[in-house]
This record gives sequence, structure tokens and C-alpha cells, in this order.
Amino acid sequence: MSTITAILEADADGTLHLPLPAELRHGKIEVTATLKAANGSSSAVVGASPEMLRRRKEAFQKLRELGGLRDVIPDPVAWQQELRQDRSLPGRG
Repeated sequence: MSTITAILEADADGTLHLPLPAELRHGKIEVTATLKAANGSSSAVVGASPEMLRRRKEAFQKLRELGGLRDVIPDPVAWQQELRQDRSLPGRG
């Protein structure tokens, strides 16, 4: 059994990548993790609090009740086509 202590930075998708010692790189590994913010980290790095999530849900619900953004973007497909800047892909001329 090995004990590893590391401070990792999460990727944009929220995953962590733990480098393993050579002797543990083959086969299955049992992992026990304790997650906490590292010293000097803000709480924003850890994630949204339950209060923030509740407020976001309420804001989205109010937006739905108001009819969404139909007055700003009446035709989302046409809006996207206007904004999109297509580029030619390699090998597709």
C-alpha cells in the first residue's frame, strides 16, 4: 500500500488526474480520496454552494415564466446561422 498526498488542479470538465508511482501503474487500484480546498483557494474553485444553485434555479424559472428570450432572439436557428463563422475543414475543400 502507498500513501500519496497531492494538490491537484481540476481540468475544465471537473476531472482530476493523479500521477501514479511505477509499481501501481498496472492492474486495478483502490483509491480513497478526501477532497478539500487547498490553502489559498477560493470557494469558487470548489463549486457552487447549495444557496447559489437554488438562486440559479429560481432565476431560470423566472426567465421561463417571462417567455425566455423570445423577444431578444425570436428565431434561434436563424440567429445562430448569422453568428456562426464557418471555416473549411482540412481535406474537405
